[in-house]
Amino acid sequence: MIYINGDNLSFSDFNNVVYKKEKINITPETEEKIENAYKFVDRIVKSNRIVYGISTGFGKLVDIKIQDKDIDKLQMNLILSHASGIGKPLASDFVRGAILLRLNVIAKGFSGVRIETFNLLKELLNRNIIPVVPEKGSVGASGDLAPLAHIALTLLGRGEVYYNGQIVPSMEALKDTGLLPVKLKAKEGLALINGTQVMTSIGLSAFLKAENLSRNADIIGAFSVEAFRGIHYAFDEQVVSLRPYPGAKKTIKNFNLLFKDSKVWDEVRKENRVQDPYSIRCIPQVHGAYKDALKYISDTLNIEINSVTDNPLLFPETDDIISGGNFHGEPVAFVMDMLAISSAEMANISERRIAKFMDHSFTNLPPFLAASEGLNSGFMIAQVAAASLVSENKILAHPASVDSIPTSDNQEDHVSMGTIAARKAYEVVENSLNVIAIEALCAAQSVDFQKPQDLPKPLLAVYRKIREKVSYMEKDRELYKDITLIKELIDNKELLESIRQDVGKIEV
Repeated sequence: MIYINGDNLSFSDFNNVVYKKEKINITPETEEKIENAYKFVDRIVKSNRIVYGISTGFGKLVDIKIQDKDIDKLQMNLILSHASGIGKPLASDFVRGAILLRLNVIAKGFSGVRIETFNLLKELLNRNIIPVVPEKGSVGASGDLAPLAHIALTLLGRGEVYYNGQIVPSMEALKDTGLLPVKLKAKEGLALINGTQVMTSIGLSAFLKAENLSRNADIIGAFSVEAFRGIHYAFDEQVVSLRPYPGAKKTIKNFNLLFKDSKVWDEVRKENRVQDPYSIRCIPQVHGAYKDALKYISDTLNIEINSVTDNPLLFPETDDIISGGNFHGEPVAFVMDMLAISSAEMANISERRIAKFMDHSFTNLPPFLAASEGLNSGFMIAQVAAASLVSENKILAHPASVDSIPTSDNQEDHVSMGTIAARKAYEVVENSLNVIAIEALCAAQSVDFQKPQDLPKPLLAVYRKIREKVSYMEKDRELYKDITLIKELIDNKELLESIRQDVGKIEV
C-alpha cells in the first residue's frame, strides 16, 4: 500500500502503482485537508461570491453569472461537454498514471473535491476499473481538459472502462463492484479536469523507459566497441576531465567498468591505431549529453507530479481563491520535446554503429555479418529497419511546444501542446530501444566471428545472455523474431541484471 499526500509521490511509487498495480490510500491528515478544501467551496457558494468555475461559466464564458440553482448542474455539463476526445484509446497504463497523479493533486488540499468523489476515483485505480480515454484532443492548456473529462465520466456512471480484460459501460463495472456514481457539486468538475496529469503520466512513462534506454545503450555500446576491436583511448578519464560534463563522466565510468581486464584492448593497443570513427569515439560525449538531458527532465517531472495544476486555486487558511495559470503544460511540453530529440540522437548514433557492422572493409568480417554472403543477406535489412526507425524519429522529434493555437474564442490564446509532445516522446523512446536491440544482435554476431572468450567478464555475460535468447545466425532466418526477443531482454532489464554482479549499477 502506498500512501499519497500530494507531496511525497516518487517515480518509484508511480511505477509500482501504474505498472505493478500496487494499491494507494491516504492518511486521516490528508483526508482532513481534502475535506477542509471542500468546506471552503461550500462557504464560497453560500456567500454568493463571484468565483470562476463555481459561479461563472468557463473560458470565454467567464463573465456569465450562473444562477444558484444551476451551480451543481454546471459541473455536470462541464464534464459532458469537455469529453470530446478523438482517436484510438490511450494505453490503460497511461490512464492509470493520470488517475494517480490527479488523486495526488487533490490530496494536497487546494482543489475542492469532496472526499466521496476522491474515494470513488481512488477505488477505480485500486480495483483496476480504467476509463477508456481517446488519445487526441488536448492542447495542453487549460491542462488536459478532454482526456481528463473522459476519466471523470466514469465517476458519473457514463462512458466506458477497461474491466476484467474487456471494454464495458462504466455503469456496468461500477454495479459489479458495488460502487455508486457521484453527482458532482460546486467546483468538483473543474477540479477533476483542469491540470496536466495526462501529459505527465505519458511523459513519466516515457522517461522511465528512457532511463532504461540510457543504461542499455552504454552496455550495448561498450559491447560494440569490443566487437569492433575499438580503441579505448577515447574513454580515458583524462579526456572528460577537460570537459567535465556530469553525463560524460558517468558514461566513461560505466564504460571502464564494462571494459575492465579487456583482452581485446590488450591486443588492439599493440596495433598503434589512434582513433575510431565518431560513432565509436564520441560515445561518451553523446551518451553523456543524453544523461544530462535526462537529469533536467527528471527534475521537471519530479516537481510536476507533486504540484497543484488546478484553476482557480483554493487557500482555505487565508480565505483566498486565486485564478492563475498552473494548468499550463509548458514545463512538461519543453522536457518532452527534449526527451524526443535526445532519445532520437541515441538511436542515430546506434544506427551508425550498426551501419559500421555492415561494412566489411571496416570490420574485416563478412559483409553484413552473413556467414555465407551472397547466398545469405545477413543483417542487411536489419540495418535498413534501424534506418527506418531513425528517420521516423527525426519526424517525431519536431518540437510540439513551438506550436500554439488560440482556443475558447481567444480567452485561452496560448497553449503548450504538451500532451502531443509526450505521446511523440514515448514513441521515439520505443523506436530507439528497438534500434539498440538491433545493434546488440549485430555486436553478438560480430563477436561470433572472433573470440568471445576474450571479452571482458561483464561483456561476456552480456554476450551469453543474448545467446540464451537468440542463437548465432548461421543462415538467414526471420530477424523480426530475434529483434523482438532482444527488445524484451532490454525492456525487462535482464541485460542489466546480467552484469550487476560484476559492475554494480550502470549510472544515468
